Amino acid sequence: MPDKLHKTRGIVLRTVKYGETSIIVTIFTELFGVQSYLVNGVRTSTKKGSGKASLFQPSAMLDLVVYHNELKHLNRIKEFKWSHVYQHILSDVPKNAVALFMVELLTKCLKQPEGNPELFDFTEDCFLQLDKSNNAIMANLPLFFALHLTHFFGFRMTDDYSPEKSYLDMNEGGFVSAQPDHPHFLEDKQAAVTSQLLKVMQPEELGDIKLNHDFRRNLLYLYETYYALHIPDFGTMKSLPVLREVLN
Repeated sequence: MPDKLHKTRGIVLRTVKYGETSIIVTIFTELFGVQSYLVNGVRTSTKKGSGKASLFQPSAMLDLVVYHNELKHLNRIKEFKWSHVYQHILSDVPKNAVALFMVELLTKCLKQPEGNPELFDFTEDCFLQLDKSNNAIMANLPLFFALHLTHFFGFRMTDDYSPEKSYLDMNEGGFVSAQPDHPHFLEDKQAAVTSQLLKVMQPEELGDIKLNHDFRRNLLYLYETYYALHIPDFGTMKSLPVLREVLN
């Protein structure tokens, strides 16, 4: 089967040096889901390669022309350019830390190489919102992203919080009236704020949710536990301790 050329948008997840001048880049593409590509000659100091490796930083948004063959684990990119040039994410330390958290979480969830345009649009929009966000929105965006990403992988929390159903059972992914008989649950303000975040439809609304740093940090670790309960071999997130320090 010959390799076919396709135009697709992509979000860079991971880049690894390969040989003297090349890279292997993992990209979440709109058409094919998560894919790995070999890109030759972008790490050279020649005019042809100069600066091109910078396009493959994690979270970068690209317009791509790619060769695609489902039988290959490693395809090639024919053409690439920015689809959106960030104003802040790649240079602003706190925003970059949030972006790397989002990239890592997405990478841990994407197991199969299949297209998911709705997930791609959601992820792209979150990065665009992060780039232009103020500090209040930026600080809550990891919580929003972590909660709403679950929708695309089949374990979204059911938001039926009420004074009568005020415990969030993380095993079941819903609010219950009695304290669960296992340790994986949220209560009091943690449960109420989670319900509030689940109601947020647009990241711009996140500035209205006032949380202090320690509360936000603890909630992020609880959401990490939620993912670990629902995704096999999820492990722990390397970006969380960094995010904790940067957003302090």
